[in-house]
Amino acid sequence: MLIYVLSDSIGETGTKLVQAATSQFAIEDLEIRRLPFVRDQYAVDQAFDEYLKDISGKHQNGMIVFTLVSPDLRSYTMNKGRSLDIVTMDILGPYVEQISRMLKLDPRLKPGLTHRIDKAYHKRVEAIEFAIKYDDGKDNSGLKEADVVLIGISRTSKTPLCMYLAYQAIRAANIPLVPETPVPSELFSMPRFKVVGLTIQPDVLHTIRVNRLKEMGIYAETNYTNMERILNELDYAQEIMKKIGCPIIDISNKAMEETAGKIMQIMQRSV
Repeated sequence: MLIYVLSDSIGETGTKLVQAATSQFAIEDLEIRRLPFVRDQYAVDQAFDEYLKDISGKHQNGMIVFTLVSPDLRSYTMNKGRSLDIVTMDILGPYVEQISRMLKLDPRLKPGLTHRIDKAYHKRVEAIEFAIKYDDGKDNSGLKEADVVLIGISRTSKTPLCMYLAYQAIRAANIPLVPETPVPSELFSMPRFKVVGLTIQPDVLHTIRVNRLKEMGIYAETNYTNMERILNELDYAQEIMKKIGCPIIDISNKAMEETAGKIMQIMQRSV
């Protein structure tokens, strides 16, 4: 299935909506193409031309969705889709029109307002810089400044989760738990809901680590993938987490969004 997302800005809103909707279906050949800065009829025509070329290839069905603020351009795009017998959806216009009627106000009709550089944008940037600086225990001096600190053994998704949380403007640091390395003393004095332990089922972790080494061209059994070592690491991490008294999340077979959501729920308890 092929879905074109037309936007007069960067297309992030439309793309996320499409991803949310399509996640409810098992679509093996899904392709989402984002076409940003579509701001005139010529750009719309070009987008439809490209779509027709693509849909005639490997895809058997598809559609065009758009988030355009100009009423004239929205109307033009819908009419273009009808004339070419292409499924076309306006996924922003109806909401803007309904809110306009309720508030009895005219919309500003300016593209990209949700992505303007404001305080929220700067908070996200600062959070991303924070996550990079305090990743993987490289620098423990910022632990007290963190909104949350993730702890766990290697390959428990600490870094990806920190970056995901940073995009939500949450300052997240992470500390790897390694039996041979002392745990930073700061962890034991932090509010317990500001520290979140990440654990994982041994067989799931073993598969992840084996695949990771294969990606690096290493196929031999190593201490990193040895099951006895994995069990020892998990036991050590569990012991540390119990000493800290922090909440623990089993990330086995959980999507990144699900784990991040649980972390944010836990953080609410420390407020």
